[in-house]
Amino acid sequence: MRRTLVTFVLALAAALPASASIAIFTDGRNMKIDSYRMIDDETMQLVMKGGGSMTLPVTRIDRIIDDEIATPEVVAEVKKIVEEGVFPRRSWRFAESSGPIFKSKFDKIIVEAGRKFDVDAALISAVIKAESDFNPREISNKGARGLMQLMPATAQRFGVTNSYDPEENIYAGTRYLRWLLKTFDGNADLAVAAYNAGEGNIWKYNGVPPFRETVNYINRIARNIRKAMDSKQIAEAR
Repeated sequence: MRRTLVTFVLALAAALPASASIAIFTDGRNMKIDSYRMIDDETMQLVMKGGGSMTLPVTRIDRIIDDEIATPEVVAEVKKIVEEGVFPRRSWRFAESSGPIFKSKFDKIIVEAGRKFDVDAALISAVIKAESDFNPREISNKGARGLMQLMPATAQRFGVTNSYDPEENIYAGTRYLRWLLKTFDGNADLAVAAYNAGEGNIWKYNGVPPFRETVNYINRIARNIRKAMDSKQIAEAR
C-alpha cells in the first residue's frame, strides 16, 4: 500500500495544475472549480474552471478543499506521513487523565463530549483550536460554522439544529471524530485528514490526500498534540 500510494502521488505531481479548488458533494462526487461564494446562509454558487456557474443548496456540499497542489514539498510530506505518521501512536479514546490542551470556557463541554463518544479530549481541543480558535460564531467563506466548523451537510448528518450552539456543535464534531477514528482503525493521521478533506478522499487516494491544505492541517494539529505531550499535559502512553 505504501509503495503504491507514493508512486501514485509522484505521478500526480506531474499531472496536476498549479492550483485548484475542489467541491466535494455529499454524494461522493468531486468537482474542480475556479471559485465559490455564499449567496446566503442556505445557498452557494460554484464557478466552473471552464466557464459558467451553478447555484445549489449548501447542504449538498460536503466541503470545499483549496489548493490541490502536489508540489515536491507536499509529496515529501505525504511520503513522510505514510512511512512515519505525524500523530503519536497511542489510543485516542477518552481518558480522565487526558484533558483539553487549550484552556477555554468550553472545557467542560469538551470533556463531556469526549466521555460520551469515547474520544480523547486533547484531540477534540486541538481540532477546535485549528478550526475556529474557540470562536462559537465563526463562519468560513466555505459555509462551515461554529467551534468545530461543521458544514451544513455534516450538521444535518449528525442531527444539529443550531451549529452556533457550543454544546450541539462540539457533540456533533466529536461524534464525527469518533466515527472517523473507528472507520480508520484508530489511525489519527487518517481520521484528522478525513475531518478536513472528507473520508471519500482518504479512500480515493488510499491514504492522506496530496492537498496542501490537508497536509498543513494534520501537521498543525499533531504539532500541538506533541507539544502538549512534551509539556506533560497529557499522558504519553496509556
